[in-house]
Amino acid sequence: MAERETSAVANPSPLGLSAFALTTFVLSSANAGLFTGDKIVIGLALFYGGIAQLLAGMWEFRAGQTFAALAFTSYGAFWLAVGYSLQNALIPNPTALGWFFLAWTIFTFLLLTATLRTDGALIGVFFFLTLTFLSLTIGALGGGTTWTNIGGWLGIITAALAWYRALSLTLAAGKSAFGLPIYPM
Repeated sequence: MAERETSAVANPSPLGLSAFALTTFVLSSANAGLFTGDKIVIGLALFYGGIAQLLAGMWEFRAGQTFAALAFTSYGAFWLAVGYSLQNALIPNPTALGWFFLAWTIFTFLLLTATLRTDGALIGVFFFLTLTFLSLTIGALGGGTTWTNIGGWLGIITAALAWYRALSLTLAAGKSAFGLPIYPM
């Protein structure tokens, strides 16, 4: 019987980070006031930010990467919930949305604490994501549109950092002529 060759399996983190970044960028751009009509994010939230990120999370479980599995699966489910809620007009009022954001602020802060011994790029993603959710929480709970706009700009920074880390991991996995540092702790 011939010996089986084992093939390398790709790192799912660049997919999860990219799905998170792109979807976050589009909705955050609307929150920052760069355009009107946040419904454009529905398809992204359901399919790229939602399903693709959820799949990345499942593949991280298989790879034994507990933190990445938890983060990608959770934020994939977040985007599915956001997309479904926007599509079906299920957000009853700003206060309910504020409590939704507050729960995600708390969860994201907990994940931020888990990144502190990883790398600067990942810490940056979770630090700015925590600030993004906190700003959106304040805005939805009565702080006004200024806080939502601030949350939008912070979300754009978050997306840029997530894309940076995704590109860094992608370059490191291939035969790139250059790499991008992620600043290991």
